[in-house]
Amino acid sequence: MGRLSRFFPTASIGAYLVAMAILATLPLLGFVIFLLWQLERSEYEALRQEAAQDAQTIGRNFERKLADMETTLRLLAGAAELNAGDLKAFHQRTASSLGTGSLYVLLVDKEGNQKLNTRVPFGVPLQRMTDLKTLNAVLAFGNIEASGIFFGATSRQWVFNVVKPLSPRLSASGAALVLTQNAGDLVSLTSTDILPPAWSAAVIDVDNKVIVSSGSDNIPSGDQFPEHLVKLMVGSNQSAVTDHGGQETMLGYARVGDWPWRVAVWGPVSTAQASLASTWQSLIYGSLALLAVSLGIVLVAAQQLRRSIRQIANMAGRIGQGEIVSPEMTKVTEANQVAIALSNASFDRAQSEERIHFILQELVHRTKNILSLVQAMLRQLARGTDSVDELQKAVSGRLSGLAQSIEALAKQQWGGIPLSTVIELQLSAVVGSMSRIETRGEDLLANANAVQNLGLIFYELATNSVKYGALSVAEGRVLIEWVVIDGEDGARNLQLRWIEAGGPPVVKPSRQGFGTTVIERHAASAFGGRVVIDFEDTGLRWTLSAPLSAIENPQAHGEH
Repeated sequence: MGRLSRFFPTASIGAYLVAMAILATLPLLGFVIFLLWQLERSEYEALRQEAAQDAQTIGRNFERKLADMETTLRLLAGAAELNAGDLKAFHQRTASSLGTGSLYVLLVDKEGNQKLNTRVPFGVPLQRMTDLKTLNAVLAFGNIEASGIFFGATSRQWVFNVVKPLSPRLSASGAALVLTQNAGDLVSLTSTDILPPAWSAAVIDVDNKVIVSSGSDNIPSGDQFPEHLVKLMVGSNQSAVTDHGGQETMLGYARVGDWPWRVAVWGPVSTAQASLASTWQSLIYGSLALLAVSLGIVLVAAQQLRRSIRQIANMAGRIGQGEIVSPEMTKVTEANQVAIALSNASFDRAQSEERIHFILQELVHRTKNILSLVQAMLRQLARGTDSVDELQKAVSGRLSGLAQSIEALAKQQWGGIPLSTVIELQLSAVVGSMSRIETRGEDLLANANAVQNLGLIFYELATNSVKYGALSVAEGRVLIEWVVIDGEDGARNLQLRWIEAGGPPVVKPSRQGFGTTVIERHAASAFGGRVVIDFEDTGLRWTLSAPLSAIENPQAHGEH
């Protein structure tokens, strides 16, 4: 492009617009004349190509539709409610997200029994799904697949499914997610507006049954596609001609991407040929008129563009000087959009500068806190350790846990992290797996200070459990639960508990080390609360009671 630009002279917008109008119109006129000369022997082949292209166009519409359904299934499979096994909440959220459209979600087990269906309220008894063939294929090969057309038992109408297998870890919730679509609601995607008069279009499944159809030969959903046309559909994207019932019929067909569906467009050749000649004749006369009119309009438009560009350039210059500017309105819609964008950019720039200043201040504050925390940690660990190697190992593990908390906070711009994420982040680093650890409680957004201090506390609790407690044996388990309690004075308090079970006999330590200091004195001091440690026979019980305001991020409730 850089080399080609040397052949373009420096000229005004008006000159370039006039040149563009002439260069766009004259080749069109020449092409139309050539087409008229070639019309008698080329219109037939052009019709064949257009039939195949129209089929491909409709096929792409359905390919995008199926791709959107596939994307929706992937998003739903990662829903927190589904992963938590809360099917009622998953039903409510999914039904709300899909709205009142024609898409519905089913959750089924490997035998096809429906566990939920957003067509009906949650808890309504459901029967076995109709489309077991697609379900079995999906579970056997692990791929997302689209079914053929079938009559739904729940919907009582013709539908099709897109089925996604679920991860084995979600087997307790279900084996597959199914997105079902009413076939009749997709008739707009087979619009015959682009086709010649009296032509029709249809989408058919792998069994040659019509999914949806439109046009003069509209075939009901679920009916077999005409056999004489099916025989012509050889290959992926082609066109063919047949003489059926004394009428020459053109057929264009195409596959719907990688899905097992095909699109067919067909109609009488005679109607297409009659309109084609008339269209090209109208085009040549219209092109001549367009050339004359466009040259006059171009000169007027050029003047408006010049004025608009000068106004936009003035705005850009003021923004470069650091001003916040209001948009300059012109007669050109696109120029107005650019003006509004520049105005918004000037506001965004000012806000970004303020945000950067805030983040720098926050970074300095957090760095001081972190360094103080590391200093205190080193002093405490040094008192209880005689070996440099032991000190290095003790410091390394705790600094690693602290680094993970800081990294997670940085990704959220120090805005806080969900409490469940803090727990999983620290415990997975120590234990390696959360399979023996259960968390229970309504999630809340922990503030930056709480994330760092809770990270240290959970690291010490997990390390102690792996060495001496429940996690030191295969049958051991840990429950972490929290609950918000309303106090008599109107204040809200958080009670956080660490409960071990199934481990070796509990022995109260003879001396207080760094770990005990962190989970007891540091925990109470950091949150202005109270810590209770019980060395029960069944396992260690650690309880923190602290004001909710010391742990929860105020932005979780829209406070500033």
